[in-house]
Amino acid sequence: MKKNMYDILSESQIKLKSYEGNEKTKCPECQPPHNKNDNPLSVTCDNGSAVWNCHHCGWTGSTNTGSTNFVTAREKVYVAPKLPEKTETPSSMYSWFAERGISKETVQKKGIYIEDKYWIAFPYKDEEGKVVNIKYRTQSKKFKQSPNAKRSLYNYELCVDSETVIFVEGEMDCLAMIEAGFDNVVTLPDGAPKEAKFNEKDARFTALENCPLDNAKKVILFVDNDSAGRALNKELLHRFGKELCWYVDYPSDAKDANEVLLKHGVSKISEIIQNAKPYPIDGLFSAHQYYGSVLDLYNGNYTKPISIGYENLDEIYKVLRQTFCVVTGIPNHGKSSFLDQCLIKISEKHNWRFAVFSPEHSVQMHLRRLVQLKLGKAFDEGFANRMTKEELQGALEWINEHFYFIETKDTTPDVDYIIEKAKGAVLKYGCDGLVIDPYNEVSAVRKGNMREDEHIRDFISKLKRFGRIHDACVWVVAHPTKLQKDQNGSYPPPSSYEISGSSHWSNQSDIILTVHRDFDTDVTRVITRKIREQGLYGRIGEATFKYNKTKKNFEIYKELDVVDIPHWTDEDYENIRG
Repeated sequence: MKKNMYDILSESQIKLKSYEGNEKTKCPECQPPHNKNDNPLSVTCDNGSAVWNCHHCGWTGSTNTGSTNFVTAREKVYVAPKLPEKTETPSSMYSWFAERGISKETVQKKGIYIEDKYWIAFPYKDEEGKVVNIKYRTQSKKFKQSPNAKRSLYNYELCVDSETVIFVEGEMDCLAMIEAGFDNVVTLPDGAPKEAKFNEKDARFTALENCPLDNAKKVILFVDNDSAGRALNKELLHRFGKELCWYVDYPSDAKDANEVLLKHGVSKISEIIQNAKPYPIDGLFSAHQYYGSVLDLYNGNYTKPISIGYENLDEIYKVLRQTFCVVTGIPNHGKSSFLDQCLIKISEKHNWRFAVFSPEHSVQMHLRRLVQLKLGKAFDEGFANRMTKEELQGALEWINEHFYFIETKDTTPDVDYIIEKAKGAVLKYGCDGLVIDPYNEVSAVRKGNMREDEHIRDFISKLKRFGRIHDACVWVVAHPTKLQKDQNGSYPPPSSYEISGSSHWSNQSDIILTVHRDFDTDVTRVITRKIREQGLYGRIGEATFKYNKTKKNFEIYKELDVVDIPHWTDEDYENIRG
């Protein structure tokens, strides 16, 4: 008989709360006698396979042993709840809903009933109208759901084929919209997060995967007008993209759809939906359509740049969503390693996630570099500061949470392929940034008689559009043209107009960083060649670092650190080079 992951974990006496992602639990090999309060066994489950490592006794193992008796786990089986043979619908229940503006007809339409005297039951149905989950609440706002049920969207059966879908926050808001004549409304079963984290493992967003809205061409976000609602708005906007999403304006005295219904009636709800506005992406819009976002700027309620974590670099460059950054430098001067270290710092400090296309080295070799930068220790044998196997596994687990790799086996992908995979990383895993390292590993096949500079122009435009739609940062590593040595026989740091292929790199980018290593002093200079919005996310300047060969990472080098340098023109560079 073939065994799956669950069978092997059970036989190994490994007990888990969840069979997805990472979890720490008891180790059957060393507990007892090891401290019973400790959870030293680290287990990672992915796609029906599991690996584990005990940080106390060193016991390691895997469910995928290469045996022909092993099979990957079957898909998760949900337990559909059963409706009672006779549902209780007392008049007091209808009165309670009536006080909130919801009619008896709407309550009956959604099959709502009372269970165990106090619990109001809201059946959740799939596209075929079958009950897959039941959410319960009391009048005092206690909540629960059917155990092991499928997380789904409330009212999904009425809007699964709709081209316009309205998202609200909670069943009562959903009923208010139905009361106003809008059946094309849904809500998540688990409410809104306290803050937007774009975490793919947040169970509240599992319903989006289980209930696809493939026909939706317009998604109206009518969630609560409070801090949690704004966080949910960001999460949904991040997942569906600005090109599909529309926003609404609330009356000053109401924070959700049910309050609008109670205070202003169904006509006001209809007016709000009819006046929903698209998030500006491309095209021509009136100034009134930007009023809400301009008011947010005035009130300081906008996405602010984040620091990387190096005080010298943070003074001249911060990371802002929706910006396009080019990192250039002479080959072998450390630009890829330095960018990787910045990504790790950003992940550690702000919990960001990245989709990475970096084909110059295999993913395994890229992971080798990342774990060295993460741990500050050597990977290879022969170094006194070599990481342990346990440290390696811990670092890989951390990287698994924050980095997703785009890879093709047989073809050189074009930018459209990379964007498609990056979009999937944003929607499914909540990625915050895309890295392409380097540009010359992306397909250079051009349509018709398109020139190279036109190809680069369109390449940058597509990536900037991706960043704006999905509220993500984009970094591209691009090599410079062949440089001339200066009078000292060394190569000067390339300027923004010396990036190979086209001046569009300089003209279209928001940020340009030059990473340049002086091999005589072993000092690495990071120069901001361009900051489009100086004062908002940086300024022209320079920060210096030194590569620690023992720790395998970059450290601030303050002796030569300069944070203000002139913004030289190409003519200045030509004069210096003679």
